[in-house]
Amino acid sequence: MKAEIIGRTIDKLAINAFFFGTGKPRVLIIGGVHGDEKEGVALSYGLMAEFAKSYPLKFGLTVIPCLNLDGFLKNTRQNSNGVDLNRNLPTNDWRADYDQKRFYPGKTANSEPENIALVDFIQQHPLIFIISLHSYKKELLNINGDCNPVDQSIHEALNIKLERDMGYPTPGCLGTFTGLERSIPTITYELLRGSNVLELRKRHLYPIVSALKLLNDQA
Repeated sequence: MKAEIIGRTIDKLAINAFFFGTGKPRVLIIGGVHGDEKEGVALSYGLMAEFAKSYPLKFGLTVIPCLNLDGFLKNTRQNSNGVDLNRNLPTNDWRADYDQKRFYPGKTANSEPENIALVDFIQQHPLIFIISLHSYKKELLNINGDCNPVDQSIHEALNIKLERDMGYPTPGCLGTFTGLERSIPTITYELLRGSNVLELRKRHLYPIVSALKLLNDQA
């Protein structure tokens, strides 16, 4: 494992990325896009601990365990500018209007340093898959692009529902930016909000690792 600072937050905190494997980074796992969704951060660190013990994949993998560190420390969905990072990415459907403060997309697309760092990373590496760990009132896999066989493997292991549409508009989101507009299969992985950390890792860690093994032939 090696670590790299790929950018800094509004409050000048380091955004750390951790690299596993000897190949070029091909898969990206992200936690903490929304600072109040602690479950994704906890599972990211759980995956890192597992990969540090044994790395079973032939391709390189990168984990950004907490993109929105300012929001994580303040327990807010948004970053320190009050921007929802998952409405701020430079998608074709980005728009400045919003109906709730928690979804504020910023003054312009990709205005936030956290997203600038993320977009730069994505542009610099030939990724074949992205998993963004969030939390919600129910477990859900929001899939964008051709996420088979990873989505099917997790679905069969955990009986988590697959959805291509969250049921409400999500302009400027990662799934659109990478999954639909750049053909990088992207899963927004919604964990159950309020889950116990140990139970969370016990339930999700190995199904994710097993699913990622199915990508070995594509790397």
